[in-house]
Amino acid sequence: MSIGIVGLGYVGLPLAVAFAEAGHDVVGLDVDQRKVAALRAGDSYIEDIPSERLRAVDGRIRPTTRYADLAGTEAILVAVPTPLTQNREPDLGPLMDSARAVAGVLQSGQLVVLESTTYPGTTREQLVPLLEESGLGAGRDFHLAFSPERVDPGRTDFTLRTTPKVVGGLTEGCADRAVELYERVCDTVVRVSSPEVAELTKLLENIFRSVNIALVNELAMLTDRMGIDIWEVVDAASTKPYGFMRFEPGPGMGGHCLPVDPFYLSWRAREFDMTTEFIELAGRINQQMPYHCVARIERALNDQGKAVRGAKVGLLGVSYKAGVGDVRESPALKIVTLLQALGAELHYHDEYVPEVREAELRHEPLDDVVDGADLLVVVTAHPGIDHGALAGRVPALLDLRGVTRDLAAANVVRL
Repeated sequence: MSIGIVGLGYVGLPLAVAFAEAGHDVVGLDVDQRKVAALRAGDSYIEDIPSERLRAVDGRIRPTTRYADLAGTEAILVAVPTPLTQNREPDLGPLMDSARAVAGVLQSGQLVVLESTTYPGTTREQLVPLLEESGLGAGRDFHLAFSPERVDPGRTDFTLRTTPKVVGGLTEGCADRAVELYERVCDTVVRVSSPEVAELTKLLENIFRSVNIALVNELAMLTDRMGIDIWEVVDAASTKPYGFMRFEPGPGMGGHCLPVDPFYLSWRAREFDMTTEFIELAGRINQQMPYHCVARIERALNDQGKAVRGAKVGLLGVSYKAGVGDVRESPALKIVTLLQALGAELHYHDEYVPEVREAELRHEPLDDVVDGADLLVVVTAHPGIDHGALAGRVPALLDLRGVTRDLAAANVVRL
């Protein structure tokens, strides 16, 4: 089978490799010529896809920037970014551009599947009219479905193969084609009744996490004032074998899903004269966390009799989660901006992130960041770092991730 994939990022490239490993020919399209050039050279830019794995399917994946190359494929999967505007509203520009381009090469009998996260109704109300500009009818001349990506970068216990795949087709025949496609690379395919159900399923998954993270983050701010250790509270609550699911506080949410996806539904809800108060409140709380963390940094320095201005502050980790180099929506970026505005002398260690260009900062060796630091801040707890040992080398360590909660040290403070 021949498969086209539009968008070769964290979602599209793993899909391309999975289908290639299953013995299918893949046309991988991206508008970024640098990505296409890297793939042609056998070099991966995604942590979850080592270059060795990519090279092992050499000849099965044909990287391109030309939509015309998709015309000969049997299925086209669209996995392009769906970001927010500066006003926190959906930006479907990349998706609409891709849909128009696909319409220009769409062939009778092809299957088109949207994987990009979006609000309910996008597939039916936005993609159908654009794709039908080809002169072909959706559900009649070509098949159309929505199947949300469920990628968690850096995770190895749940992969594309082992994570159930949700599929909603425009018609029963569309769903049949999409299910048959994904069964080639997924052990379990969950069929739902419509694209709208599949679209909302993905949003519910991420809203559930966003709301619960906001809840525990708000409690972290409260317990800080009350003098109660939030980590001890979470550990104790987690002993209940039913009715409780563990969520941990942190400096905020990052990545390509959690800080973005809930706003797609809250925006859509306004078209139905409804305000999604839980969703919007959770978003506000999580966006406040970097400010709370900077206030904790100010207090930690004040306890030493130091001002933020001129203090050497070392940040441990700037990516949005441990074990990956993704800085999209990372709360560390806001913390950096706020600290620089206060005059702190900032240094960071993160082997996954070579530079933070907008802040004009570069990754430094661990010893260079630690030596002479007035304060170390654990922003992202990457593996392989003994944070407890580092605490013994500095006047103070502020742990925003709870990795030192078993350490009893007077100079260690936690979120």
